[in-house]
Amino acid sequence: MKLRSSIVLFVFAISLMVFPSCSKVKNLVGKGEKSKTTGWAYNDPENGGFEYKEGYTQKTGPGLVFVEGGTFVLGRTQDDVMFDWNNMPRRVTIPSFYIDKTEVRNVDYREYLHWTKRVFVDYPEVYKKALPDTMVWRSELAYNEPYVNNYLRHKAYSEYPVVGVSWEQASDFCEWRTDRVNERILIEKGILKENPDQRNENNFNTQAYLMGQYEGVVGTNLKDLNPDNEERRVRWSDGILLPKYRLPSEAEWEYAALATIGNSTDERIADKKMYPWNGHWVRNDDKKHRGEMMANFSRGRGDFMGSAGALNDAGDITVPVESYWPNDFGLFCMAGNVNEWVADVYRPLSSYDVAEFNPYRGNVFKTPLLDEEGNVAEKDSLGRIRYRQQKDEELVNRVNYRTADNRNYNDGDVASSIVSDYTWNNPEHQTKGSSRMYVQGRGQDGSDFSSMVTDDSRVYKGGSWKDRAFWMAPSARRFLNQKEARDDIGFRCAMTHVGHPANQRTK
Repeated sequence: MKLRSSIVLFVFAISLMVFPSCSKVKNLVGKGEKSKTTGWAYNDPENGGFEYKEGYTQKTGPGLVFVEGGTFVLGRTQDDVMFDWNNMPRRVTIPSFYIDKTEVRNVDYREYLHWTKRVFVDYPEVYKKALPDTMVWRSELAYNEPYVNNYLRHKAYSEYPVVGVSWEQASDFCEWRTDRVNERILIEKGILKENPDQRNENNFNTQAYLMGQYEGVVGTNLKDLNPDNEERRVRWSDGILLPKYRLPSEAEWEYAALATIGNSTDERIADKKMYPWNGHWVRNDDKKHRGEMMANFSRGRGDFMGSAGALNDAGDITVPVESYWPNDFGLFCMAGNVNEWVADVYRPLSSYDVAEFNPYRGNVFKTPLLDEEGNVAEKDSLGRIRYRQQKDEELVNRVNYRTADNRNYNDGDVASSIVSDYTWNNPEHQTKGSSRMYVQGRGQDGSDFSSMVTDDSRVYKGGSWKDRAFWMAPSARRFLNQKEARDDIGFRCAMTHVGHPANQRTK
């Protein structure tokens, strides 16, 4: 009997030693789910530590508003008084995404300039390249010098939208914002420590970090379930870092501006909108605010804000970004105030060559630059991963695309030419791409055949403080070279949404 009791006590003692360790492993591997394909347990260091996590919902990045996607009629919603015929209506579907609640402000852009000047001390040209063109305010017959000197930097205009920014500068701002937001996320999670001494190429860049080209000041790395390693860096698949900030596509911007979600019930749209608000007029019809202007625009020739004592939109030039009333997505100034850059390359026939899902023109497919051993090459002088365009010979066996640069696809490339040669057999003019249709230069007889449309022409939308009401319709579209800037064009950023389009389901 004593022997049996001793055995029982021995087994019980062993169990006390074993079960706590099992409990520890159980906490480590989560619920201990098993693969439905192989039967092996996920997140188990004892069998290799393959990681799998359920229940991901993307967090909303700073400044952004979630826009649930859906189908809508993209294109003209009013009479085409300009006779451009460049935005014929067609039905498309937009996936869910995020977009800035307001236009990017002067204070936001000054923060970007401050960081650029402080970090790239050996590359002052980076700061100079980022500077907005404040002289866009100048006019031969107007006294606008106070805006040249004050609009960007004076505290009185901090909440006003930044202008004088080219499409290229706006795109650079989006990249910088991506890195600053993701760096902050890693710091708040304790993975990185704050490093105010970042200089030149030693600065946090999201892609460089993910590809192992940036170490930073490490706080606490993630525990690695792979038994060969104790810890690891954050991977993109962890869902900790956010997708990049970027310019919205033209279709995304137009969808967000119309905000038909406020006019629909069970997929039935009750009223078609001309502007981001209800109705076909530009004044508020609510009893409390009846007659007040819904946006900042020019009511007529020489009338930018009405008469003293009864200012109609109270905006001589631009106004603070949270002025007037938000649309049904909660977005401010999606009409008037400033026009806004979008990502797309302009083509007048966009309505005829467009994808039905997530339409966008401007794809230039790239791949990281690799060294001879197939590893990611070192960063450039600014600490960023270097990329190159894919080569046509690398895409021979692809069927979904055959060339890297698709800005002129079906409208400007060789395949879309309706005659054998747009360049009059002049070797000097036989350059690649849209030069066959949207040519730049002179013929052999000296005639000018230049087109204003090029692969560098970018769309801008929304109307501005100096535009008539016609241009405030989300369907209106114009274009400008991506290197140019104006006093009536600003921008806001967008971000891709990953996962379920309703942003609710977690599986």
